[in-house]
Amino acid sequence: VQLGESGGGVVQPGGSLRLSCAASGDAFSSIALAWVRQPLGKSREGISAIYPPVTSSYLGDLMKGRISISLDKAKNMMYLQMNDLKPEDTAMYYCASAGRTDIWAGPLKLGSYNSWGRGTRVTVSS
Repeated sequence: VQLGESGGGVVQPGGSLRLSCAASGDAFSSIALAWVRQPLGKSREGISAIYPPVTSSYLGDLMKGRISISLDKAKNMMYLQMNDLKPEDTAMYYCASAGRTDIWAGPLKLGSYNSWGRGTRVTVSS
């Protein structure tokens, strides 16, 4: 599985961004795909996950109400639409794939994910 994020940048508070994750074909056979972020100097934290077989999603509390996650299976892409961004949303954002049932522990458990992209940086600042 190969994953590659794009779409990060600098945005003002209250603004929006759509992040993209280009995934190899095998990623869409995984248990779940997720978006995870890591603020500078802090640990990674799960944001949202989506289950490719059924295209249902799970939104964590971290950015709930301000995000949506989606797939475009024809393009092998996953997206994270983020609205009403706040300075505390500044972080590196990663997409991840859960390809192993033996380590699956839940949609926002980071140990569930065995493939990761390199990340795209989001900076929210005026």
